[in-house]
Amino acid sequence: MEGQGFQLTAQQMSFFRTFGYLSFPGLMTDRIEEILREFEAVWVAHGGGHNGKPHDGKARSCIVPFIDQSETLCSLLDDPRILGIASSILGGDFNYTGSDGNFYVGETRWHSDGARKPEDPIHIKIAFYLDPLTRDSGALRVIPGSHHFGDGYADSLSDQVRDSQELWGLQGRDIPAAVLETQPGDLVMFNHNTKHAAFGGGIRRRMFTINLSQRYPEDRLEDLHDHISTASRFWINRKYGEKMVRTAGPERMRHLEQNMANDGHLAELSRQARERMSEPSRG
Repeated sequence: MEGQGFQLTAQQMSFFRTFGYLSFPGLMTDRIEEILREFEAVWVAHGGGHNGKPHDGKARSCIVPFIDQSETLCSLLDDPRILGIASSILGGDFNYTGSDGNFYVGETRWHSDGARKPEDPIHIKIAFYLDPLTRDSGALRVIPGSHHFGDGYADSLSDQVRDSQELWGLQGRDIPAAVLETQPGDLVMFNHNTKHAAFGGGIRRRMFTINLSQRYPEDRLEDLHDHISTASRFWINRKYGEKMVRTAGPERMRHLEQNMANDGHLAELSRQARERMSEPSRG
Protein backbone atom coordinates (compact mmCIF):
# COMPACT_ATOMS: atom_id res chain seq x y z
CA MET A 1 0.00 0.00 0.00
CA GLU A 2 1.34 3.44 -0.88
CA GLY A 3 2.70 5.23 2.16
CA GLN A 4 2.26 1.97 4.09
CA GLY A 5 -1.07 3.22 5.38
CA PHE A 6 -0.22 6.86 6.06
CA GLN A 7 -2.45 9.03 3.90
CA LEU A 8 -3.77 12.57 4.06
CA THR A 9 -7.39 12.93 5.09
CA ALA A 10 -10.06 14.29 2.77
CA GLN A 11 -10.06 17.50 4.82
CA GLN A 12 -6.29 17.90 4.49
CA MET A 13 -6.49 17.32 0.76
CA SER A 14 -9.26 19.90 0.40
CA PHE A 15 -7.31 22.41 2.51
CA PHE A 16 -4.18 21.91 0.39
CA ARG A 17 -6.03 22.29 -2.89
CA THR A 18 -7.67 25.49 -1.66
CA PHE A 19 -4.86 27.18 0.26
CA GLY A 20 -1.67 25.62 -1.12
CA TYR A 21 0.01 24.45 2.08
CA LEU A 22 -0.24 22.08 5.07
CA SER A 23 1.56 21.84 8.40
CA PHE A 24 2.26 18.68 10.39
CA PRO A 25 3.20 19.53 13.99
CA GLY A 26 5.38 16.88 15.62
CA LEU A 27 5.12 14.45 12.73
CA MET A 28 8.85 13.58 12.69
CA THR A 29 9.65 14.03 16.38
CA ASP A 30 10.68 10.40 16.72
CA ARG A 31 13.47 10.91 14.17
CA ILE A 32 14.56 14.45 14.97
CA GLU A 33 17.71 13.55 16.91
CA GLU A 34 19.16 11.49 14.06
CA ILE A 35 18.05 14.13 11.55
CA LEU A 36 19.84 16.88 13.50
CA ARG A 37 22.97 14.75 13.84
CA GLU A 38 23.11 13.94 10.15
CA PHE A 39 22.32 17.52 9.11
CA GLU A 40 25.33 18.79 11.04
CA ALA A 41 27.55 15.96 9.80
CA VAL A 42 26.82 16.81 6.16
CA TRP A 43 27.90 20.41 6.71
CA VAL A 44 31.10 19.37 8.49
CA ALA A 45 31.92 17.05 5.58
CA HIS A 46 31.44 19.95 3.15
CA GLY A 47 33.60 22.53 4.91
CA GLY A 48 30.94 24.00 7.17
CA GLY A 49 29.24 26.35 4.73
CA HIS A 50 28.71 27.30 1.11
CA ASN A 51 30.93 25.89 -1.63
CA GLY A 52 33.26 24.13 0.80
CA LYS A 53 33.98 27.24 2.88
CA PRO A 54 32.95 28.04 6.47
CA HIS A 55 29.54 29.65 6.93
CA ASP A 56 30.25 33.35 7.42
CA GLY A 57 26.82 34.44 8.68
CA LYS A 58 26.59 37.10 5.98
CA ALA A 59 24.77 35.16 3.27
CA ARG A 60 22.79 31.96 2.94
CA SER A 61 24.80 28.76 2.66
CA CYS A 62 23.31 26.01 0.51
CA ILE A 63 24.11 22.41 -0.46
CA VAL A 64 22.32 20.73 -3.38
CA PRO A 65 21.40 17.91 -3.37
CA PHE A 66 21.33 17.65 0.40
CA ILE A 67 19.64 14.54 1.78
CA ASP A 68 21.57 12.58 -0.86
CA GLN A 69 24.77 13.22 1.15
CA SER A 70 23.69 10.95 4.05
CA GLU A 71 22.31 7.41 3.95
CA THR A 72 20.18 8.26 6.98
CA LEU A 73 18.70 11.35 5.33
CA CYS A 74 18.21 9.41 2.09
CA SER A 75 15.99 7.04 4.07
CA LEU A 76 13.52 9.87 4.68
CA LEU A 77 12.36 9.18 1.14
CA ASP A 78 11.38 5.68 2.35
CA ASP A 79 9.57 6.91 5.47
CA PRO A 80 5.84 6.03 5.44
CA ARG A 81 4.93 9.59 6.42
CA ILE A 82 6.83 11.20 3.56
CA LEU A 83 5.53 8.58 1.15
CA GLY A 84 1.99 9.09 2.41
CA ILE A 85 2.04 12.87 2.02
CA ALA A 86 3.60 12.62 -1.43
CA SER A 87 1.39 9.84 -2.79
CA SER A 88 -1.76 11.54 -1.49
CA ILE A 89 -1.00 14.76 -3.36
CA LEU A 90 1.01 13.56 -6.35
CA GLY A 91 0.05 9.92 -6.90
CA GLY A 92 1.96 6.75 -6.13
CA ASP A 93 4.40 7.21 -9.02
CA PHE A 94 5.59 10.66 -7.90
CA ASN A 95 9.12 11.91 -8.62
CA TYR A 96 11.74 12.92 -6.09
CA THR A 97 13.09 16.05 -7.76
CA GLY A 98 15.86 16.96 -5.33
CA SER A 99 16.67 18.59 -2.02
CA ASP A 100 18.56 21.52 -0.57
CA GLY A 101 20.15 22.08 2.82
CA ASN A 102 20.51 25.59 4.17
CA PHE A 103 21.85 27.94 6.78
CA TYR A 104 19.54 30.92 6.28
CA VAL A 105 20.65 34.44 7.11
CA GLY A 106 18.30 37.38 7.67
CA GLU A 107 15.04 37.74 5.78
CA THR A 108 13.63 35.96 2.76
CA ARG A 109 11.42 38.18 0.63
CA TRP A 110 8.10 37.06 -0.80
CA HIS A 111 8.49 34.71 -3.75
CA SER A 112 7.25 31.50 -5.36
CA ASP A 113 9.41 28.51 -6.28
CA GLY A 114 7.43 27.94 -9.47
CA ALA A 115 4.83 29.44 -11.78
CA ARG A 116 3.01 26.38 -13.01
CA LYS A 117 -0.42 26.41 -14.60
CA PRO A 118 -3.29 24.15 -13.48
CA GLU A 119 -2.59 21.69 -16.31
CA ASP A 120 1.11 21.35 -15.38
CA PRO A 121 2.50 18.63 -13.09
CA ILE A 122 2.22 19.67 -9.44
CA HIS A 123 5.47 20.32 -7.56
CA ILE A 124 5.60 20.43 -3.75
CA LYS A 125 8.22 21.19 -1.13
CA ILE A 126 8.40 19.43 2.25
CA ALA A 127 10.42 21.60 4.64
CA PHE A 128 12.22 20.54 7.83
CA TYR A 129 12.98 23.52 10.10
CA LEU A 130 15.53 22.43 12.69
CA ASP A 131 15.37 25.37 15.12
CA PRO A 132 12.37 26.76 17.04
CA LEU A 133 10.97 29.56 14.88
CA THR A 134 8.35 32.20 15.64
CA ARG A 135 6.83 34.94 13.50
CA ASP A 136 9.63 37.30 14.56
CA SER A 137 12.52 34.84 14.30
CA GLY A 138 12.24 33.46 10.79
CA ALA A 139 9.13 31.28 10.74
CA LEU A 140 7.73 30.48 7.32
CA ARG A 141 4.89 32.70 6.14
CA VAL A 142 2.59 31.76 3.28
CA ILE A 143 -0.17 33.63 1.46
CA PRO A 144 -3.11 31.20 1.30
CA GLY A 145 -4.46 30.66 -2.18
CA SER A 146 -1.51 32.30 -3.92
CA HIS A 147 -0.68 29.04 -5.73
CA HIS A 148 -3.64 29.28 -8.13
CA PHE A 149 -1.68 30.68 -11.07
CA GLY A 150 -4.10 31.73 -13.82
CA ASP A 151 -6.47 33.11 -11.17
CA GLY A 152 -6.76 36.89 -10.95
CA TYR A 153 -5.93 37.01 -7.23
CA ALA A 154 -2.82 34.85 -7.49
CA ASP A 155 -1.61 36.54 -10.66
CA SER A 156 -1.97 40.02 -9.17
CA LEU A 157 0.06 38.96 -6.14
CA SER A 158 2.86 37.84 -8.44
CA ASP A 159 3.02 41.30 -9.94
CA GLN A 160 2.52 43.33 -6.77
CA VAL A 161 3.83 41.58 -3.66
CA ARG A 162 7.42 42.78 -4.04
CA ASP A 163 6.19 46.37 -4.36
CA SER A 164 3.99 46.17 -1.26
CA GLN A 165 5.34 49.35 0.33
CA GLU A 166 4.62 51.45 -2.73
CA LEU A 167 1.29 49.84 -3.63
CA TRP A 168 -0.25 49.07 -0.25
CA GLY A 169 1.81 50.97 2.30
CA LEU A 170 2.89 47.65 3.84
CA GLN A 171 6.30 46.26 4.56
CA GLY A 172 6.76 42.64 3.58
CA ARG A 173 6.33 41.38 7.15
CA ASP A 174 2.95 43.16 7.38
CA ILE A 175 1.34 41.56 4.32
CA PRO A 176 -1.61 39.40 5.45
CA ALA A 177 -0.35 35.82 5.66
CA ALA A 178 -0.44 32.59 7.62
CA VAL A 179 2.59 32.32 9.93
CA LEU A 180 3.67 28.70 10.44
CA GLU A 181 5.63 28.73 13.67
CA THR A 182 7.56 25.48 14.07
CA GLN A 183 9.56 23.32 16.46
CA PRO A 184 12.15 20.73 15.37
CA GLY A 185 10.21 17.63 14.34
CA ASP A 186 7.41 19.58 12.66
CA LEU A 187 6.93 19.45 8.89
CA VAL A 188 5.57 22.12 6.57
CA MET A 189 4.53 21.33 3.00
CA PHE A 190 3.51 23.73 0.25
CA ASN A 191 2.89 23.96 -3.48
CA HIS A 192 5.88 25.45 -5.31
CA ASN A 193 3.59 28.19 -6.62
CA THR A 194 2.63 29.34 -3.11
CA LYS A 195 3.99 32.77 -2.15
CA HIS A 196 6.19 32.42 0.93
CA ALA A 197 8.67 34.47 2.96
CA ALA A 198 10.40 34.71 6.34
CA PHE A 199 11.25 37.74 8.48
CA GLY A 200 13.56 38.19 11.44
CA GLY A 201 15.76 35.33 12.50
CA GLY A 202 19.40 34.78 13.11
CA ILE A 203 22.38 34.08 10.92
CA ARG A 204 22.34 30.25 10.99
CA ARG A 205 18.74 29.07 10.68
CA ARG A 206 18.89 25.39 9.82
CA MET A 207 16.47 24.03 7.24
CA PHE A 208 16.38 21.43 4.50
CA THR A 209 13.76 20.44 1.97
CA ILE A 210 12.57 17.46 0.01
CA ASN A 211 11.12 18.46 -3.36
CA LEU A 212 8.68 16.21 -5.19
CA SER A 213 6.48 16.32 -8.26
CA GLN A 214 3.89 14.39 -10.16
CA ARG A 215 5.37 12.05 -12.74
CA TYR A 216 5.60 13.85 -16.08
CA PRO A 217 3.46 12.43 -18.92
CA GLU A 218 5.40 11.15 -21.91
CA ASP A 219 4.26 14.12 -23.98
CA ARG A 220 5.71 16.55 -21.38
CA LEU A 221 9.24 15.15 -21.18
CA GLU A 222 10.67 18.26 -22.83
CA ASP A 223 9.28 20.24 -19.88
CA LEU A 224 10.95 17.79 -17.48
CA HIS A 225 14.20 18.21 -19.42
CA ASP A 226 13.95 21.99 -19.00
CA HIS A 227 13.20 21.65 -15.29
CA ILE A 228 16.24 19.45 -14.77
CA SER A 229 18.36 22.00 -16.63
CA THR A 230 17.75 24.58 -13.89
CA ALA A 231 19.83 22.45 -11.50
CA SER A 232 22.99 23.34 -13.43
CA ARG A 233 23.32 26.51 -11.37
CA PHE A 234 24.27 24.27 -8.43
CA TRP A 235 27.16 22.75 -10.42
CA ILE A 236 25.87 19.18 -10.16
CA ASN A 237 26.43 16.59 -12.88
CA ARG A 238 23.55 14.26 -12.05
CA LYS A 239 20.20 14.96 -10.43
CA TYR A 240 20.89 12.65 -7.50
CA GLY A 241 23.86 11.90 -5.29
CA GLU A 242 25.61 8.54 -5.28
CA LYS A 243 24.26 7.47 -1.88
CA MET A 244 20.66 8.16 -2.87
CA VAL A 245 20.93 5.80 -5.84
CA ARG A 246 23.14 3.16 -4.25
CA THR A 247 20.89 2.65 -1.22
CA ALA A 248 17.61 2.75 -3.17
CA GLY A 249 15.28 -0.21 -3.00
CA PRO A 250 12.58 -0.87 -5.61
CA GLU A 251 10.08 1.55 -4.02
CA ARG A 252 12.52 4.46 -3.84
CA MET A 253 13.86 3.74 -7.31
CA ARG A 254 10.34 4.16 -8.63
CA HIS A 255 10.57 7.81 -7.55
CA LEU A 256 14.06 8.33 -9.03
CA GLU A 257 13.86 6.62 -12.39
CA GLN A 258 12.22 9.33 -14.51
CA ASN A 259 14.67 12.08 -13.56
CA MET A 260 17.62 9.68 -13.85
CA ALA A 261 16.52 8.78 -17.38
CA ASN A 262 16.37 12.45 -18.41
CA ASP A 263 19.37 14.16 -16.76
CA GLY A 264 22.07 13.23 -19.29
CA HIS A 265 22.44 16.84 -20.41
CA LEU A 266 23.01 18.23 -16.91
CA ALA A 267 26.79 17.68 -16.70
CA GLU A 268 27.50 19.84 -19.75
CA LEU A 269 25.20 22.61 -18.55
CA SER A 270 26.93 22.55 -15.15
CA ARG A 271 30.33 22.75 -16.84
CA GLN A 272 29.16 25.87 -18.64
CA ALA A 273 27.78 27.30 -15.39
CA ARG A 274 31.17 26.86 -13.69
CA GLU A 275 32.76 28.94 -16.43
CA ARG A 276 30.44 31.92 -15.95
CA MET A 277 29.69 31.76 -12.18
CA SER A 278 32.08 32.49 -9.32
CA GLU A 279 30.33 29.98 -7.04
CA PRO A 280 27.34 27.63 -7.21
CA SER A 281 23.95 29.16 -6.55
CA ARG A 282 22.88 29.87 -2.98
CA GLY A 283 19.28 28.99 -3.73
